[in-house]
Amino acid sequence: MEQAHQWMPYCGAAPGPQEWLWRWNTDPVLALALLIGAIALWVPRLRPVGMDTRQQRALRAGWIAVVLLYVSPLCALSSTFFTVRVVHHMALVFVLAPLLVLGLGRSLRSLALPTASCTLVAAGTFWFWHGPGAYAAALSSTPVYWLMQLSLLATATAFWAALRRAGPAVSLTAILASTVLMGLLGALIAFATRPLYAPHFASTIAWGVTPLEDQQLAGIVMWAPGSLGYLGAALWIGWRWMRAERDRHPLARPA
Repeated sequence: MEQAHQWMPYCGAAPGPQEWLWRWNTDPVLALALLIGAIALWVPRLRPVGMDTRQQRALRAGWIAVVLLYVSPLCALSSTFFTVRVVHHMALVFVLAPLLVLGLGRSLRSLALPTASCTLVAAGTFWFWHGPGAYAAALSSTPVYWLMQLSLLATATAFWAALRRAGPAVSLTAILASTVLMGLLGALIAFATRPLYAPHFASTIAWGVTPLEDQQLAGIVMWAPGSLGYLGAALWIGWRWMRAERDRHPLARPA
């Protein structure tokens, strides 16, 4: 098995139970990007022209999500636990990407990509980066790490943007396919009989957790909450579909 000190991911070496709360990410490049974003979103004179209140709130929430994911101790903890890394990636897919779609709605409307293609590419990208080899490469190199993060976010954003443009039947079919694909990946990870992710072979031991236990929990998180995330989206689409049909064909009212 690989030793913990051999892995130095972007978020730093895996912290122990006594230090993780103090492990804030101080990357100056990220800090500068967040500062520029904060100025653009909170200084009225610098706010993009035509951005309405809902878009502003969505992008501000996205900014806060980025701080939580990449600056707070959650970033360092994801170097220790594969489960936290999975939660991190689920937040990209189910929180940050939809917020970007809401905040950049008008800008994304011109990207008329087929829903089926967006669905397959997003699922394929998620599967690829959770393969043991690709995952280990991402935790060995900062450029590869950011390639993983940005590709997961970009493909998930394209997926949700495509659903927003598509009709209800197409959207629900895409969500069903995504649910099955993410659930299958989570099940494969949860039921694996040996640890698969080398960066976490030793990182969890100080916490009294074996790498296999961590991996099994990560698979369950990907499987169950992931399905619930897609279920929530499906219910929202179905509700809007029924409301549109009701408005289009109102029931006859008694005189």
